[in-house]
Amino acid sequence: MINIDRFLADEQDPKAVEKVAGKLNDLLTSGEEILYLAVQKKPAVNLLPDCIAISNKRIFYCSPSNLGLTMNFKDISWKNIKEVSFKEGLLGSKFICVPQSGENIVTDFIPKTQVRKLHQAANQQLEEYKELLRQQKLEENRATASTFNIPAPSTPQVIDLPIEEAVIIPEIAPVAEVNKEDEIEQKLIKLKTLYDKQLITREEYEHKKAAILDSM
Repeated sequence: MINIDRFLADEQDPKAVEKVAGKLNDLLTSGEEILYLAVQKKPAVNLLPDCIAISNKRIFYCSPSNLGLTMNFKDISWKNIKEVSFKEGLLGSKFICVPQSGENIVTDFIPKTQVRKLHQAANQQLEEYKELLRQQKLEENRATASTFNIPAPSTPQVIDLPIEEAVIIPEIAPVAEVNKEDEIEQKLIKLKTLYDKQLITREEYEHKKAAILDSM
């Protein structure tokens, strides 16, 4: 269950936070947690404010409907986000999410303190996701380079000497098996990184790990 106390430190509307947190709790996946939650503060009537929640996997947009009897949720994962930003104004601030494709998602009337922390939390998660992709790309490049640099096994060489002095140079042990083990080790390291970053579940981790080991 989400502890709402830590989301009230920046003057968020307690009733809005309580209502949204209860719904979000049912939407979170394994290993997912809410890091920050911001609530609209409209200048006139603020009975049904929208909320934005940042988790370690995505951004949630929460909008009340039917006079507050129901709540609409939409989310966008970090892999589908290009960047996030905010713009401060006299009557509150705008939080702007720029997706990889489609129109920008803009939420008005977020208090200045909340929009700054919202942006900080979102930007940190986005940078961590980009760093993970960079590390994965480096691992893939290393694996590709290793594959192209495997020397072909040499064939036995016979020196043309008199029979009594003939010398056969022994065949060099093939390295394919060693490189196969290196490749499997790299796959296991990459898989563990995904699990540590909570981008896959424990069940997915164990299943993929077993599949990699079975390929030996």
